[in-house]
Amino acid sequence: MHNHVHGDNNDSSKRIGWAFFLNVGFTIIEFIGGWLTNSTAIMADAVHDLGDSLSIGLAWLLNKVSDKSADESFSYGYQRFSLLSALINGAVLVGGSIWVLSEALPRLFNPQMPLAEGMIALAIFGVLVNGFAAYKLSAGKSLNERILNWHLLEDVLGWFAVLIVAVILLFVDLPILDPVLSIGFTLFILINVVKNLVTTIRIFLQATPDKTVRLKIINDLKSLTYISDVHHIHLWSLDGNNNVLTAHLTLNNSIDPLVQTKIKDEIATLLIPYDLSHTTIELEFPNETCRDK
Repeated sequence: MHNHVHGDNNDSSKRIGWAFFLNVGFTIIEFIGGWLTNSTAIMADAVHDLGDSLSIGLAWLLNKVSDKSADESFSYGYQRFSLLSALINGAVLVGGSIWVLSEALPRLFNPQMPLAEGMIALAIFGVLVNGFAAYKLSAGKSLNERILNWHLLEDVLGWFAVLIVAVILLFVDLPILDPVLSIGFTLFILINVVKNLVTTIRIFLQATPDKTVRLKIINDLKSLTYISDVHHIHLWSLDGNNNVLTAHLTLNNSIDPLVQTKIKDEIATLLIPYDLSHTTIELEFPNETCRDK
């Protein structure tokens, strides 16, 4: 028995496309603004945003590829290309965060006074642009979008830090606040990105998405009238959203094809609540040797 459900990620691609164009446009503005305000913090953020733009562009491309239908080369479809994008973007963001920390830590010992008025204007614009892009992506549930959302949330928090520091610097000569806040929000983002990366790597390694769900599926299948045993059950995920189930079910009696059809219908109904994208169930007769043992 085999069941296949095609996922539609057109909305996901549109959201990522929005984030890409907003990020690219604002990155250009950042470079100009950093030069005009003589702010190393803004220039550093501009470089970081340039990396974000490249990552989001890659995510957009791979997300479109992931919507292709299954073929002879990729029999399960292309959903895992979206997962590949999430892995690459997570790695880029970890690298970017480490780079920001490497830039911010020395400034603790040698802070420089930037043009606060220009920083305030850019910071407000940065919060609005990146906040809107993060809002667009917040509707997405894929790991790809979640990773990208952390890119944008990092930028939003970064611009809040710039805004707060710039306002304070209007009244107090204390430029060390800039690197302190930068380090704080970067560490916060880094911790959350690492968590998402761990989840992504587990999915790449085909770990069981939810052990409790797997056990419940086993118990549900064993509760069927004609089933005596459930084995070789594998539950894994294509991309964090679309899950795959394969299982061998041993019949307790040799039954005719009509009853087998009835059992298959019962199994299909039983598995509906689990919202599986692919299911492959093999029925085995009593005393039949399982070829996978």
